[in-house]
Amino acid sequence: MSENKRKTVALTTLGCKVNQFETASFISRFQDHGIDVLPFAQRADIYVINTCAVTGKAGAQSRQVIRQALRTNPKARIIVTGCYAQIATQDILELADQPICIVGNDNKHLLVDIALSNKLCDLEIYMGDVRRQKEICDLPVHNYSDRTRAFLKIQDGCDNFCTYCIVPYARGRVRSLEPERALSQIAVFAREGFRELVLTGIHVGMYGKDLKADCNLATLVRRILEQKHAMRYRISSLEPGELSDELLQIIAESTAMMPHFHLPLQSGDPTILKKMNRKYTVEEFSSVVNKIIQFIPDAGIGLDVLVGFPGEDEAMFANTLELIERLPIAYLHVFPYSRRPGTVAEKMPDQVPKAVKDERVARLQELNHKKKTAFYNKHIGTTHRVLAEGKKNRFKMLRGFTENYIPVFFQGPPALENKIVDVKIERTMDENVFGKLQGTLFD
Repeated sequence: MSENKRKTVALTTLGCKVNQFETASFISRFQDHGIDVLPFAQRADIYVINTCAVTGKAGAQSRQVIRQALRTNPKARIIVTGCYAQIATQDILELADQPICIVGNDNKHLLVDIALSNKLCDLEIYMGDVRRQKEICDLPVHNYSDRTRAFLKIQDGCDNFCTYCIVPYARGRVRSLEPERALSQIAVFAREGFRELVLTGIHVGMYGKDLKADCNLATLVRRILEQKHAMRYRISSLEPGELSDELLQIIAESTAMMPHFHLPLQSGDPTILKKMNRKYTVEEFSSVVNKIIQFIPDAGIGLDVLVGFPGEDEAMFANTLELIERLPIAYLHVFPYSRRPGTVAEKMPDQVPKAVKDERVARLQELNHKKKTAFYNKHIGTTHRVLAEGKKNRFKMLRGFTENYIPVFFQGPPALENKIVDVKIERTMDENVFGKLQGTLFD
């Protein structure tokens, strides 16, 4: 490579919104160093793969994209980070004869310096023991490729140790971003023109548990709202036991906080919840969902459901179906259980056959369709604030999400992108929602 040729980097992200935030930080720092960022499919000098390990399939996808980078440019510097890198270091090293730089989750703040270094990789330095880490990585972000919505990682790690989950081993214990650092990063996003921010983390509801000051998620949200930025805010997935009345009241009273909640149910059967080491009962979960609706009647509530956990028989699955049927929710994210090496559930007896899991997933997807269309149809004739996100969709229309997370298509000029507009929901077609621009800009 000639000395006057600018170095190039290509990055890809698997998994959660936390990984997306971290990759955005890497991009910001690479750009600060004058490095050109290319699409991952192109030939680059450096490849960064931010991996996921939440399922066995995610691990396989991580290996696949590492091989893709090796094929695209065998002479490139390969940097692998994320949860799969944390728990499967040796498997990654065996993918190639050439050196691969592996950066542990607690050393992601060093990743760009490692990528730009001419030194060979030293795993002892770059991996570390994430379980001993007591502070969250400092990963400032200047911009996102998505100019409408930004993510802010306010928390990392998990102390729950659900029997099916590898995340506590890959991410370590709960660590929170100091409120001042969070507020400073949000101010950067506001100056950059973002209109929506998602507060995210591995276990967001535990925010502040590790901080010396008296701070929790509700107090952080209050401080964010006091800044009065021209943005609206969402909170990513919350455990049901962490949704306090105080936080619900804040969301209900603020036009800047979006009435959208995502809760990991996983199972509606008491025996399976205990085997999963979940921290709530079916009755407690139902109470949380109904409390949300009491505070915010039009709230959009989504659930995660894990199907086919070891020992789940037809009656136990029926309990999950029955619970979801009667809960006032808007949509489901359905996942078949997959054995994750290193977890307690991997060695449990009575593993459910794949064909049974597939059949149960299909039944829950039918229920998802029923719940989703009912929620959408209930809002026909109502007007909502929608953040217009562009026309890159099969209908070639503007698209955006309502406050309660209904994706709606509507006609309008491209100049409305990244604007918050009034849209009246007029009709649905299958799971697609269509509305009409009402003309009022909230800018």
